[in-house]
Amino acid sequence: RDALAYGAAKEMDADPDVFVFGLDVPDHKRIFGSTKGLVEKFGPERCFGTPLSEDAMTGVAIGAALSGLRPIHVHIRADFLLLGMNQIANVMSSLRYMSGGTLRLPMVIRAVIGRGWGQGAQHSKSLHGVFGHFPGIKVALPTSPQDAYSMLRAAVRDDNPVILLEHRWLYDIEGSVDEDRVPLLEGPVVVRQGCAVTVACTSWMVIEALKAAEVLARQGIELEVIDMRTVAPLDETAVVASVERTGHCIVADYDWLACGVSAELAARLSHRCFTSLRKPVERIGFAPVPCPTT
Repeated sequence: RDALAYGAAKEMDADPDVFVFGLDVPDHKRIFGSTKGLVEKFGPERCFGTPLSEDAMTGVAIGAALSGLRPIHVHIRADFLLLGMNQIANVMSSLRYMSGGTLRLPMVIRAVIGRGWGQGAQHSKSLHGVFGHFPGIKVALPTSPQDAYSMLRAAVRDDNPVILLEHRWLYDIEGSVDEDRVPLLEGPVVVRQGCAVTVACTSWMVIEALKAAEVLARQGIELEVIDMRTVAPLDETAVVASVERTGHCIVADYDWLACGVSAELAARLSHRCFTSLRKPVERIGFAPVPCPTT
């Protein structure tokens, strides 16, 4: 939460065209603390709340980006990005391509994913596979504080629309942040080295895989854990290199399995690692039912 707020403040300091807006952005909780200090430092003209109208909010962000501003648009829950889907899928994703690159859309959409206490099916989706389906949109899932800081800053500077999806439990994850690291929207990174099984993960599943690796290490089984970080573009190169050494792969995606990122990644690995895999790629994800409230 602190890394996101700090990264936004850095970009707002560096560029007066950057502003943050969305539902409840300046409320007392400051979006789980991730916009803390912004309205106090930059004022209500550069950090402000909006009416509850996802379609209109997204249209305003697109218009602002086309006009030369760099909006950070906070939607809170990814589920309700679906109410702005015409703007995202038919407008935002296409304008740079349709204009031959003459139009720029330097806009960031931040949205929260993951289940929480007392919240049910309409507040628990991930949807990165849905947004990653449309060419022209970059989709990233930062896991560590460093990635939250660096990816947000890189997304703000990008001339293409970027969607950052943040699991609500990750706001409590602690870690160091190197301010001097060049902000990049980088793809997969090996977060734990191992030789037995490659585990390619998205979002909170990285945390779960690292816990599993600790348990299995006591049995002499070393997992290699890879944080995918971006799903659009989806770069499987690091995973391929790992699978060629381990011969086994599990894709642990924080989403439903059908028609999602896990299926796409498994298909690519099965094609590129056909002679290296000693067993078929396995996938772990949500059961094919809506998330229950309890």
